[in-house]
Amino acid sequence: MSTITEITDAPTFDQHVASLPPSTLLAISFHTPWAAPCAQMALILRTLASSYPEQVPPTISFLTLDAESLHEISESYGVTAVPFLVLQRDGKVLESVSGSDASKIRDAVERHAGKGGNTGKQELPPALEATPRENGGSNGQATKDLSGYAPNGNEPTTVPETSSTEDQTEDPTEELNKRLAELVKAAPVMLFMKGTPSSPQCGFSRTLVGLLREKGVRYGFFNILADEEVRQGLKIFSTWPTFPQLYKNGELVGGLDIVKEELETDPNFFAEFSVANKGKGKTTAP
Repeated sequence: MSTITEITDAPTFDQHVASLPPSTLLAISFHTPWAAPCAQMALILRTLASSYPEQVPPTISFLTLDAESLHEISESYGVTAVPFLVLQRDGKVLESVSGSDASKIRDAVERHAGKGGNTGKQELPPALEATPRENGGSNGQATKDLSGYAPNGNEPTTVPETSSTEDQTEDPTEELNKRLAELVKAAPVMLFMKGTPSSPQCGFSRTLVGLLREKGVRYGFFNILADEEVRQGLKIFSTWPTFPQLYKNGELVGGLDIVKEELETDPNFFAEFSVANKGKGKTTAP
């Protein structure tokens, strides 16, 4: 049976990809430890790998990696939700599948690698939902409209209080969600990044800070490296697995790629928050 290789750093990933012959199909599975459907994806991959015998050269090579720890690789493949499977051959992406639907994953793999020795579809586990919010678009790619990821101004910042008087202690998760709902609205434009604007700790955060400065945007920021609770909680709160994350008026815009797309579509996307508008009678959401 084929083996599944866990990738823990970018150099190992690059070396593995470079070592494969052009005919080998590469299946790259992106996961995070906090997303339950990723365990389902791991089971699906093990089942599929067992149906492909080891060959020289290999027909297929399975890789798995943490989407957050190796965020630069995740960003390069456009990963916005987990689990997420990418199929590529000879350096070219052939197809991607978002979610843990066993039938879709198997069909995609067999479409590009051929059927393995174990063809009994009943042996694959049933599908689970990948995230609380479905991602549309072709080939499982996330759609550009992300406005539903965060509460708007008409929605409560947390769930309604219960009528029970027996439990006087607020649930920790509820407390965290309430805190996160307040944080994302702490400034009209709010950036959750690795490090600070003066000392970014990752290339994507540095680039996004540069874009905001270039546009003269007034923004608040939060260093997620200084608060592990916020770092882990915000990924679930926003259903967005990577950082940086940018919010506008309390609603998630997205990561660096999404911000770039918004600016390409509308160069005035941040105009109302520009320093140039300060003092001109223009108001922004509190």
